[in-house]
Amino acid sequence: MFGGTTVASVRKDNRSGRYLVCFRYLGCQYQRSLKTTCKKVAQATASRVDDTIRLIEQGRIVIPLKIDPADFILSDGRLTVPERAEATIRLGRLFSAYQASLPEGAKEPRTLSGEALHIKHLTRHLGRNRIVQTIGLADVQKYVAKRSRDTYRGKVITVDTIKKELSTLRLVWNWAVAEGRLSNPCPTKGVKYPKRDAKPPFMTADEIEKIIGRGGLSDSEQKELWDSLFLSALEVEDLLNEVLLKAHQPFVYPLFLFAAHTGARRSELLRSRIEDFRFDLGTVHIREKKRSRQQSTTYRRVPLSKRLQDGMREWFEKHPGGQHTITASTVPLSPSDATNWFRSTIKNTKWAGKLKGFHAVRHSFASNAAAVGVEQGMIDTWMGHQTEEMRNRYRHLFPKQQQSAIDRIFADHDAA
Repeated sequence: MFGGTTVASVRKDNRSGRYLVCFRYLGCQYQRSLKTTCKKVAQATASRVDDTIRLIEQGRIVIPLKIDPADFILSDGRLTVPERAEATIRLGRLFSAYQASLPEGAKEPRTLSGEALHIKHLTRHLGRNRIVQTIGLADVQKYVAKRSRDTYRGKVITVDTIKKELSTLRLVWNWAVAEGRLSNPCPTKGVKYPKRDAKPPFMTADEIEKIIGRGGLSDSEQKELWDSLFLSALEVEDLLNEVLLKAHQPFVYPLFLFAAHTGARRSELLRSRIEDFRFDLGTVHIREKKRSRQQSTTYRRVPLSKRLQDGMREWFEKHPGGQHTITASTVPLSPSDATNWFRSTIKNTKWAGKLKGFHAVRHSFASNAAAVGVEQGMIDTWMGHQTEEMRNRYRHLFPKQQQSAIDRIFADHDAA
C-alpha cells in the first residue's frame, strides 16, 4: 500500500462503454461504476481512491459508523451520512440496467429469453415502479403466494418455476450489490414454498398401462404417468428401426440414434459438430452450456456404441455439408424444427402421444444404464449435470446393487 503501491484499478464495461473502479479494503473486494466513458477521469478517480485508503490506514481520517466503506472511499473521505441514492432505484429500471450490462455472447439466447420472462412476472407482481430497497422477505413471500395462484394453459404455475424466477431476482440483486447500486442482501433467504408431490419414478409402457387400466385416473394424472415413460433397451432399438424405415429426411435417423445412444439433450444434439465424433477413440464429445460460469462451452465424453458408430459413419458419408452433425443443408436445425421432426416421425407409431420429446429418450438412456447396473458416477459422467430429484426417479432401477445390499443385511438372519 505504501511506497507508491496502488490498490485501485479501472476496467471498461464493453457494453455500456463506462468505466468501473475496483479496489480492496480490509480484505473485501469492491467494484463501482464511475458513470464515465473517459479513461483519464476514471484513472484520476482510482488515484484518489488510493490516496483515501492510504489516509484511512494512516489514521488521518476515520470512516463514520453506518457509512459504507466503499461509499466513503469514493467520496474522497467526505461522506458523513449514508448514501440515499440507492433508495430511489425502481425495480423496472434495475432490471433494464442489468440486461443492458450483459456483454454480447455472455449468455445463451435461450437463457436470456428465460430471464426476460422471469423479469416480466417479477415486475408484474412486485411492481415496476417499486423502490427496490423497500422490498423485503414479506414481499417476496407474497410474490410466491400470488404466483402459486397463477395459471398457464389451464395449469397452476409449478413451484420449480417460482424458484427459477426468484433465482433470477437474486442474480440481478447480487449484480447490483457488486455494482454498488444496492448494499443490502437479496431478501429471498427464508422464503417458504408450497409443498409439491415428487414426480413419479420412470416406468415402462407396460407398467403405466397397467396402472391406467385399473381406472379412476383423471386425464392430467394419466398424462403425468406418460411423462414418466422410459423405453427399455429393446424398445429403444425397435423405435430406431421404425424411425429408419419411416424417416422422410436422411438426417432424421441420425438425430434419433444420436439422442438414444448418448442421452444428449436436444440443444446438445443441435450444437454438435462433425469433429466431435472420434471414431479412432470410440467416443463423442458432447458440447455443454451452463455447466461452467467461467467458460461458455464445456465438453463431456460419451463412448460410442457399435450401432451409433456405424450409423454416424454412414450418415457422414452422405452429409450435405457444413460443420454441424445434424443438418438438412449446411446450417443446423432449429430447436422447433427438431421437435417437429420428432413428432411427425413417430406420429403413426405406437409411441404417438406417449413419447413427448427428446427428453424422454434421454431419460430412457439413463434408466437403461441403471437397469444393467452401470455405476451412478458413470451415468452422471455420460449424462452431464443431473439433479438429485432426477437421479431418484430412476434409482429404483439398480436391481443388482439393491438386491445384493438387502441380501447382505439379512444374510446371517436367514442362515439362522
